[in-house]
Amino acid sequence: MSDIQYQLDPELSVDEFIAVLHRSTLGERRPVDDRERIAGMLRHADLIVTARRAGHLVGVSRAITDFHFCTYLSDLAVDMHYQRQGIGQRLIDETHRAAGRQTMLVLIAAPAAQSYYPHIGMQPHPSCWYFPRQE
Repeated sequence: MSDIQYQLDPELSVDEFIAVLHRSTLGERRPVDDRERIAGMLRHADLIVTARRAGHLVGVSRAITDFHFCTYLSDLAVDMHYQRQGIGQRLIDETHRAAGRQTMLVLIAAPAAQSYYPHIGMQPHPSCWYFPRQE
């Protein structure tokens, strides 16, 4: 879509972020009822890239990076009404460009999105280890 504007948006508001999380279904897996936690997620992100149509937020990418070796793409959310138009792929590309192409961009796919990432050329990694959140 040529009428979508992409930009770095370090001042993205909590309300806009929560709204697009809900409209993308990512809100099901994020603490959207905890505004303080969401605010911290935004405040401490290294990169926030947004996609807007006529000023309306339709997608967001939130990443943590050292800008030299690795970039962790923590959130990729595209409004369900705007999916399948290349917005997610462009958000990933803009995030990787801003972090530096020399970084390895990694993410943990939402269950429903696992088939999307190979489609855009990302490679699976055979080992990922983590400690679950302790709420």
